[in-house]
Amino acid sequence: MPDTPRYKRVLLKVSGEALMGRRDYGLDTETVNAIAADVGIVVKMGVEVCLVIGGGNIFRGVAGAAGGMDRAQADYMGMLATIMNALAMQSALEKHEIPTRVQSAIPMSSVCEPYIRRRAERHMEKGRVVIFAAGTGNPFFTTDTAAALRAAEMNCDALLKGTQVDGVYSADPRKVSNAERYEELTYLDVLARDLNVMDAAAISLSRENKLPIIVFNIHAPGAFAAVMRGEGLFTRIIEKS
Repeated sequence: MPDTPRYKRVLLKVSGEALMGRRDYGLDTETVNAIAADVGIVVKMGVEVCLVIGGGNIFRGVAGAAGGMDRAQADYMGMLATIMNALAMQSALEKHEIPTRVQSAIPMSSVCEPYIRRRAERHMEKGRVVIFAAGTGNPFFTTDTAAALRAAEMNCDALLKGTQVDGVYSADPRKVSNAERYEELTYLDVLARDLNVMDAAAISLSRENKLPIIVFNIHAPGAFAAVMRGEGLFTRIIEKS
């Protein structure tokens, strides 16, 4: 039976920490390749895919500001970290013969394209994966907010957040053994319960644009494709019907 994806166009948000694998810092090539392979499977299902990748495996603006740096300057450094991750993911995807383009909110013409919405849409229509780098291009906004923004701009059917666990829990299940796992939540549930899924700006932006958020374990082999078929373990965040 052929794969029948539930969504035609999606944005996948991957945290920088997810690319570390078992390392304490930087990129784990094996992990990057595994995620790229899963993205490749989804692309071959006929889904148009774009990505936003965080930079926390290299530098976090909030952490830099906490250490005494100017917050705006620290955030710009974090944006540069996301470009490094985007180029690494592009390389991995192209090894799987998936044509990929990186677009940066901070112009960097020697290594990637500037972010142009209509050009990005055209790339996706042609079956290319587009990786949006440098967040929104503005300090004080997270890559989660950038993911919600780009998903809305690209008219995506869903925003997928690949995390370290298989959905949204009432507490970190790696630390709290009896943490409750949710199958479905509303945007207001996430905000009212202060669940650590995405920041409030990203949740609010998704709510305003009626953009479903799907949270799943990015490290489970084939999980991205399973979610596209409506299978496997994940949590859906939607507006109450």
